[in-house]
Amino acid sequence: MGRNVASYKFALAKALLSHKIAGDSVIRLDDLAAPFSKNICEHLRLSDKQTISRSSKFIDACRKHNKGEISDQELVSVTTRLGFNNVIDAFHIVDRADTPVRFFIDERQNGNLIRLTDHFYSLQESLQNDSLGTEVEARWRLVETAWKLKISTSLLTVSHDLDEEALFVIDESRQRIRVTSSRGALNGYQKGKCFYCRADISVDKGSSIIGDVDHFFPHRLKGTDAVPNIDGVWNLVLACHRCNRGENGKFGHVPELKYLERLNVRNNYLILSHHPLRETLMSQTGSTDRERKRFLNDCYRRAVDTLIHTWRPEEELSLEF
Repeated sequence: MGRNVASYKFALAKALLSHKIAGDSVIRLDDLAAPFSKNICEHLRLSDKQTISRSSKFIDACRKHNKGEISDQELVSVTTRLGFNNVIDAFHIVDRADTPVRFFIDERQNGNLIRLTDHFYSLQESLQNDSLGTEVEARWRLVETAWKLKISTSLLTVSHDLDEEALFVIDESRQRIRVTSSRGALNGYQKGKCFYCRADISVDKGSSIIGDVDHFFPHRLKGTDAVPNIDGVWNLVLACHRCNRGENGKFGHVPELKYLERLNVRNNYLILSHHPLRETLMSQTGSTDRERKRFLNDCYRRAVDTLIHTWRPEEELSLEF
């Protein structure tokens, strides 16, 4: 939900997520500078445009480091001096207002440091902690890909590759460019829960509860007139193994009608958050909530007419997302 004018928030988020729990809640910025600048340097190799500003002395220093023109120590020095100037203040600002939850307190006036809050430690101890790095990386890749292709994030059309379970875009030369994993881009808007039963899921590849990328309207409808653009992001959700392919799983069935409203809520959440997938979803389903509801209802009617049977999970937790 940020303004997406630079990638510094992504880099700081990844640097903080890599911080190991210790007794002291204080982090000196010169200690945070190495992982922060490392993240920027790595992404500069993927896309040279990491801010919409015309110039940045800090970004220039990261470029020089990638070329071997300055040392690790010199980069850390520049990062400590310039890299955190705006991002510390801006990190907790979302849609021009402070977030109610803060993960660190700015104490630079007391010695160029920040102090982690209890919210940060609760986050690290949560089940979703292993998924957050993947989520940050996915959103970062969506934004920088738009910058790299000189396409506004409002015009970036993102598609889904079923075999790779990845999102991709087509550049001006009609070349396909892989952007990021579908799981990482979708998970945050389900808050780490299965779309259907709301059981905990993860996007970490090594997790035993990794979520499946599922077509809300079954993929078996592809090639019919029932559902257009069935591989579109609008029709993708994350589901647990039991719901997607368990003994009584969804497989090729259409979910019961109540889950259609949940899909609309999820898609609206993506759209209203000004996420880089915003315009893709609007072009696929409609520019207004009324149009999107009509689109989904029409798809649902045709899908049920075609497949007859509907499905619901055996159990469903009451937690909302």
